[in-house]
Amino acid sequence: MRSSSSKASSGAFGNALRRPPGRGLQPNVLGTFDTVVMAVAGSAPAYSLAATSAVLVGTVGLAAPAALLYCAIPMLGIVLAFSRLGRIDVNAGASYSWVGRTLHPALGFLSGWALIVAATLFMVAGSLPAGQLTLALLAPGHAGDTGLATAVGAGWFLMMLLVVLGGARLTVRAQLLMTGVELVILLLFIAGVVLHRGAAAAFDWSWLGFGHFDGVSGFASGALIAAFYYWGWDVTSNLSEETRDSRRTAGFAALVGMLVVFLLFEAFTIAVNVVLAAGDVGAGGANVLALLGDAVWPGFGGKLLIVAVLLSSVATLETTLIQVTRSLFAMGRDRTLPAALGAVHRRWNTPWVAVAGVGAVALLLFAAATALGPVGSILGSAVTAMGLQITFYYGLAGLAAVVAYRGTLLRSVRDFVLGGAWPLAGAAFMFWIFFESLGALTDAAVVIGLGGLAAGIVPMVWYWRKGSAYYRPARLDAVRALAAADPYDGSAPPHGRQHRADGNETLATDF
Repeated sequence: MRSSSSKASSGAFGNALRRPPGRGLQPNVLGTFDTVVMAVAGSAPAYSLAATSAVLVGTVGLAAPAALLYCAIPMLGIVLAFSRLGRIDVNAGASYSWVGRTLHPALGFLSGWALIVAATLFMVAGSLPAGQLTLALLAPGHAGDTGLATAVGAGWFLMMLLVVLGGARLTVRAQLLMTGVELVILLLFIAGVVLHRGAAAAFDWSWLGFGHFDGVSGFASGALIAAFYYWGWDVTSNLSEETRDSRRTAGFAALVGMLVVFLLFEAFTIAVNVVLAAGDVGAGGANVLALLGDAVWPGFGGKLLIVAVLLSSVATLETTLIQVTRSLFAMGRDRTLPAALGAVHRRWNTPWVAVAGVGAVALLLFAAATALGPVGSILGSAVTAMGLQITFYYGLAGLAAVVAYRGTLLRSVRDFVLGGAWPLAGAAFMFWIFFESLGALTDAAVVIGLGGLAAGIVPMVWYWRKGSAYYRPARLDAVRALAAADPYDGSAPPHGRQHRADGNETLATDF
């Protein structure tokens, strides 16, 4: 006989389905601290700085700190959108589910597809620096060999693939080690820069203003690159089905992670302006942090920061694999992609078919990358292409939050600002930089970015015609959903019983 708390949890969320062992992701694996670590690792502070600083400085010059600042403000609106949507729909597909249930299923599918394309591109963009940095530490004379760097990077990728396959507990333990060491090294260098003498330029508050941007298009191009810096905190939403009290934890962890990486990004970008000349940054490319390290602590500083970037690169490979495999799992479960992608390993409770599929596609891309030229040119095209994908699905999620919470926006000033105005401003900003930056991007970046997104139309139409229930969704409405979710709000439900998901229960969705 069902308890009254089980009845209360139906409605907007649907009925919780009992499935045979091994068919669902393992709930209650991650705690709040674990999830915060995953959010920080997802944005990959050291990797983002190393891979993107030369691109950002080359695009906006001394305005790099301003680009990060003015992208962070609307990005916080998207963080709020993810947090609020996660309270009313716990789903490993995150924006794929939310956008489909509020705006339109086609937009929801393309939102999920954009994440998949961006993450798949990142398999190469993240693994190549990991290979190059490993060679820089162990065999400096071969660090510029793209083929060898690709092979070593592929080795790191396969290692992380096995870690992700081993389950969320193993994943977070690896993250605690890698991200912990990375953050200690970065904080030491921030202290070193403060004490550093013989700077290339004195700090200037104008670096945080609009004066150094080359017009509106220059600002948009810088903001597009800055969006890539921050991308990754939303891994907490893709882990929501495996997180304790995820309706609160996922959003809180994303907010804390976003604030931590913002402070790190600003500190190091200002340090680059202070310590290194613009020409040195451009020449350094993906090795810009190594140059910074040598300038601050000659002799060993460069190698220490190489270690930080290597750890960050490997750590963010892991979180990106989490995002793409959980998204594919949700889409396979909903039959919007092959149903096999929704299969879960009976022992490890991980979507093993999705993990294997991503691994196979990534290895093909590694093989193709060896013919594309030096690591720096590959990173430049990949970063800007991923920026288009990221701003697209972030913008849709911001709109989805406003639509889902439309019935609560006039209850208070807090609801209006946090639930409506800020997420809407974040969405508008994401769409603006998406369209404004198109004219300033290289043809290769536009083709990769828009072509990758357009490719999703084919599977979308195919599975729509096959009759997937995803395309007949129960609409997501915060007023009804929050009322139905009372058992999750920490208060005692009727008869003193409280719902607890066990290892065999798939958290409820409407699909």
